[in-house]
Amino acid sequence: MPATVTPGPQAVGPQYALAKMLHARNRTFAAIHRIAAQIKPGMTEQQAKQLAKATLEDMGMERIWHAIVIRFGSSTLKTFRQKNDPDHVLGEDDIYFIDLGVVWDGHEGDSGASFVTGNNPAMHACVDACHALWQRVSQHWQATACAGTALYDYAAECAATQGWQLNLEVRGHRVSDFPHAIYQAGKLGDFADCPDAGVWILEIQIRHPVLPFGAFYEDLLLRQPAP
Repeated sequence: MPATVTPGPQAVGPQYALAKMLHARNRTFAAIHRIAAQIKPGMTEQQAKQLAKATLEDMGMERIWHAIVIRFGSSTLKTFRQKNDPDHVLGEDDIYFIDLGVVWDGHEGDSGASFVTGNNPAMHACVDACHALWQRVSQHWQATACAGTALYDYAAECAATQGWQLNLEVRGHRVSDFPHAIYQAGKLGDFADCPDAGVWILEIQIRHPVLPFGAFYEDLLLRQPAP
């Protein structure tokens, strides 16, 4: 019998196409912004998740490939796997993030972004800093072709320099044509080689150094900026 070949950690399936990954990425971000436009103070996390699911169905998603994650206020410090409080209510002057994993045209979109409901300057600064840090880390990967491990070392250093704390439990992961899980690639922050474009999600989660909230942003690593 021929030997069994184990797919490498950056392998993709037979249907994979970078253009379709970009489409999935763009549709997922479009969904995030459509959902955010409907989230209002006084809503619970559970109500927001129900709203998100209805929005994705209305947009014609194929399926959800990871659970919808929406965190309000102090829950923005929690990781993907930490249990949420479904009755947590969004305040008038608050912060929240949306994290979606959705299949479009057989490919996995995984995007996340943070938002503020009021005018709290510290919360706005946190959201802006999280997005800016993601951009800086992505540009560092483009310029240096560094390993995933080095990428998160750089992210932690940059965050600390700017006065934020990076959550290193959140270290990115694989995506592909569905399902990527067969490749068992592990976390981006543990990957000892240079990550390929179009198959890895760079996740950045930071927290305020003294106040009980944080921000989250994730997007697909690409050699050129996505539209």
